Amino acid sequence: MQAYELVQNNTASPTLPQVPRRPKKPPHRRFEYKYSFKGPHLSQTDGSIPFWIHTGNAIPSADQVRITPSLRSQRGTVWTKNRVNFEHWEAEVTFRVSGRGRMGADGLAVWFTTAQGLDGPVYGAADQWNGVGVFFDSFDNDGKKNNPAIIVVGNNGNLVYDHQNDGTTQALGTCLRDFRNKPYPVRAKITYYKKTLTVLINNGFTPDKEDYEFCTKVDNMVIPTEGFFGISAATGGLADDHDVLSFLLFRLSEPGQQPPPPESEIPKEEKDKYQEEFQNFQQELDKKKEEFQKEHPDVQGEPIEDLYETVNDREIRQVFEGQNRIHLEIKQLHRQLAMILDEQRRYVSVITDEVGKKGANAESGQLDVQHLGSVVATQQEVLKNLHELRNSFHESLKQIGSVQHQGNAGGMGTYETIQHFNDIKEHLHTVKRDVEHLVQRNVPVWILPF
Repeated sequence: MQAYELVQNNTASPTLPQVPRRPKKPPHRRFEYKYSFKGPHLSQTDGSIPFWIHTGNAIPSADQVRITPSLRSQRGTVWTKNRVNFEHWEAEVTFRVSGRGRMGADGLAVWFTTAQGLDGPVYGAADQWNGVGVFFDSFDNDGKKNNPAIIVVGNNGNLVYDHQNDGTTQALGTCLRDFRNKPYPVRAKITYYKKTLTVLINNGFTPDKEDYEFCTKVDNMVIPTEGFFGISAATGGLADDHDVLSFLLFRLSEPGQQPPPPESEIPKEEKDKYQEEFQNFQQELDKKKEEFQKEHPDVQGEPIEDLYETVNDREIRQVFEGQNRIHLEIKQLHRQLAMILDEQRRYVSVITDEVGKKGANAESGQLDVQHLGSVVATQQEVLKNLHELRNSFHESLKQIGSVQHQGNAGGMGTYETIQHFNDIKEHLHTVKRDVEHLVQRNVPVWILPF
């Protein structure tokens, strides 16, 4: 559905003029490998991460960094070794937060600060930082049942984090998202561009890596241009595994401008060191292959694991794929309803202004005011119906999310799962009936006569 701006015209006209918005060009992105990491060869043989340092209980492996294991009172961090000097940037973080309990603790944080907060009380990192922190808080400290949540907190070096209130008194932006125990890794895209910080979330319900949804945005935010990126996590009386699969950093530049020149090449000593490590790894891998073939002459290169899935695995996979398709379709309808609501609010605002202008001259335009009043009432009724539709879609999304979570935790086919499907079916029938009601009424929504 195409979005429109409203342009007011003082002269009488049968319809409201509409001017389409011009799409803004996205900024140029350039990948910065010296400030990124990802598998499958994430760590080196000595356990270190190229261009990064890790502290505390962080455990790097070939395909991920376990910032904290699911043990009580653990802290861990990873930080870039080199200082970053970017005016605009975008970070994509892929992670899992998983645990056996119904609740987890404490959470995970993504940092950009002027100094490395190697250890401290704020999700394992130092307090009174200078920069910004994006917190994935999984424990409800204040007892208001507003967790798990994603919170953006800025600091100039003097602020002490309000942990007891989950940072709500200091939050610049927040959204409620359950990022624990998802079937797929959760992805966060954090963008700082032209003094605006935006956080998008892929909730981990679908394998689509680009299925992001809006979380929060902070305008007019000034943060240092030089600093370090970091990720930290901590556990308390409750504990989760906090695993980061990748951290990808991109430098952003305005479209039409010349991108900044690439940095100088890797020093020869570093390049020779990496080449030597790769050759040693390749030789060791070839040696293990030869030993395995000698010990298992009957295998003949065939994979050991079973090539065929069981009947139960196939049924679970098919049910889960069906849920994903329903989830994506309802999300698309939800977005379209949100656009319609936005358009209706604009129309009501314009008409209300016209009613106010006409009301100032009651003698000459009393009939016009009454006509406009009826139009406003009609639009408000349409808005009410659209709100009800949107709430119904939102409830359906919650039901599907609950079913997916239960299916991931403990199998399909239970009475509770069947009941959830019945609830979803009932919600979809309600939405269909409401849409048909609006169509039958044939309410003039887009063209409003004066």
